[in-house]
Amino acid sequence: MKRIGLLGGSFNPAHRGHRRVTLSVIRALALDEAWWLVSPGNPLKPRAGMAPFAARLASARAMARRAPIRASDLETRLHTRYTVDTLRAIRRRHPRDRFVWIMGADNLAQFHEWYQWRSIARTMPIAVVTRPGYDARARAAPAMGWLRRYRRPAGQARNWAEWSVPALVLLRFRPDRTSATQIRAVDPDWHVRFTAITTVDECPAATSRQPQE
Repeated sequence: MKRIGLLGGSFNPAHRGHRRVTLSVIRALALDEAWWLVSPGNPLKPRAGMAPFAARLASARAMARRAPIRASDLETRLHTRYTVDTLRAIRRRHPRDRFVWIMGADNLAQFHEWYQWRSIARTMPIAVVTRPGYDARARAAPAMGWLRRYRRPAGQARNWAEWSVPALVLLRFRPDRTSATQIRAVDPDWHVRFTAITTVDECPAATSRQPQE
């Protein structure tokens, strides 16, 4: 049995903040590894400024090197439309492993807009990483109003694989203010560097596709 964290996102581009927070989550939750699910498209984000998927995947794989992190094109191959379907598919294909969904406080603030968000919470535990400027909104969000009753103490975070779902834990680390928006502003053509793209997925999972909420 492996203990695996799942982190979805655009990774436009992947940066050291993604890597640092993922390594912190791996330590806090005692994970064997984490999978970055690079999204083909995010309906809650504008398409303007979104680099091609291949470049975003390549940037994620480059940033994940020499770490227990696997940058994956799994969502483009499952042919699922929503996160809830992706997570269910992963669980079906890996019944012996344990998975935890990881997201930032910015995502928790709009979690109630995701398709079947309560079903996501009933599929696997959720670990929310606090983010500067979003924590107040996240705590006041409609989804948090429902999830609050299922919150677990951060001091018990390593026991997440034993929790019944829904289950939510809030994780707080030293903030990293690296921003993909700032990176794009300084280097709008960053994606040109990532032209040699591998097409074989690094995660031991079956074929798939899905835009992340």
